[in-house]
Amino acid sequence: MRVCVIDGRGGGLGSRLVSGLRETLTLDCRIMAVGTNRAAAEAMRKAGAEQVACGVDAIAQMMPTVDVIVASLNMVLPGAMLGEVTPDLVKAILEAKAKKVLLPLNRLRVEIVGTEGRTMDTLIDECLSRVRVTAQAPCRA
Repeated sequence: MRVCVIDGRGGGLGSRLVSGLRETLTLDCRIMAVGTNRAAAEAMRKAGAEQVACGVDAIAQMMPTVDVIVASLNMVLPGAMLGEVTPDLVKAILEAKAKKVLLPLNRLRVEIVGTEGRTMDTLIDECLSRVRVTAQAPCRA
């Protein structure tokens, strides 16, 4: 199974997710990472991603090749992350056949009902758990 973590800005969330996935998943799972910028990509590389790329073109090329996409809700909100999230990036993610596991983090004043009071650590733990369950299911053809 191939899991792709996508992050932007400084890559803080992405690096925590890559590190957690590295500890959580079996060796037959590959962890890929794509940053909307070089700083994010480098942070995820340092956290242990096996393959790292940067930019919208890299995201568009990688999306059809992965089984699970892990990112914050920001990655499907055009204009988020100080404009790093473009409509083309959103389209590439949403059109991918991969399962999308999105953390309800955003700064665009979008409220997700039912997520109040959860800490970043709780959200990351829940995210890792969902990817782990997916990894244990048979891979799609």
